[in-house]
Amino acid sequence: MKKMKIFAVAMLAFMAASSAKAQEFTASADIVSSYVWRGTQFSGVSVQPTLDFTSGGFSIGSWGSAGFDGFLEMDLYAKYAFDFGLTLGITDYYYPGTSYFDFSKVSGGHGLEVNLGYSINSLSISANYMLNEAGGAATAGGDKYFELGYAFEKFSIFAGGGDGWHTPDAKFALTNIGISTSKEIKITDTFSIPLKATAILNPKTEQFFLVAGITL
Repeated sequence: MKKMKIFAVAMLAFMAASSAKAQEFTASADIVSSYVWRGTQFSGVSVQPTLDFTSGGFSIGSWGSAGFDGFLEMDLYAKYAFDFGLTLGITDYYYPGTSYFDFSKVSGGHGLEVNLGYSINSLSISANYMLNEAGGAATAGGDKYFELGYAFEKFSIFAGGGDGWHTPDAKFALTNIGISTSKEIKITDTFSIPLKATAILNPKTEQFFLVAGITL
């Protein structure tokens, strides 16, 4: 938690530095055929809303997933994007059903993760590290996940791997290989809906997923 407090102070400082720049609130929702995260399926058809506030390079917001099968997740995040391609952030993964104020190792439903990303042209790299041990969030702390991606003109590819709560035996493995593409579905002359499709293979669990989603 000491690391969390230090990081929170740093993010507040970035926010203060960005306060004089353009500020924007945005709200959106995705409807997906399946909720697959880092190569693991958590739920079937789901509604995934996002609420975000941006000021300069600083963003803070909430993302959630509500599955038709009853699975629920609600995350809070804060991040800062530097002009040279580096993004630094933190995410609080929370799963309703446990007390929101319970951060204990035995039953706490929060997983706090530091997120680091870097992009240059079409190449992107990310590294993530779990700060805490939380029983309800099924993480022992110290969990790591790395991903490499490349965006072509009409599609993008990615490959990622992790340990801890990313694999059945908690050992590091390649868990998330895929390809993704998107297109605009024209509804009227002035309105269209973005459609995204992603094929995902998890070599560790030997599972394959095909996910489609629209953004509203």
